[in-house]
Amino acid sequence: MNIIVDAGGLSCPQPVLMTLNKIKEIKKGEILIKVDTDTSKENVSRAAQSQGWEIADVQENEGGYQIAIKKN
Repeated sequence: MNIIVDAGGLSCPQPVLMTLNKIKEIKKGEILIKVDTDTSKENVSRAAQSQGWEIADVQENEGGYQIAIKKN
């Protein structure tokens, strides 16, 4: 997975908008989104699912969260 949306340090709605823009750009595949708050994690996950993308993995790290989404 080499498509990364780095939204660390940004507050909503920027992480959601960045994710939706990338989803529209690539249409299918895998994207890794980096966010740093619970709110951003939840909002990005909901936005991706609303576009038909699956939440493949969510990992918590010291800087926040990494959300892996995919669509075949």
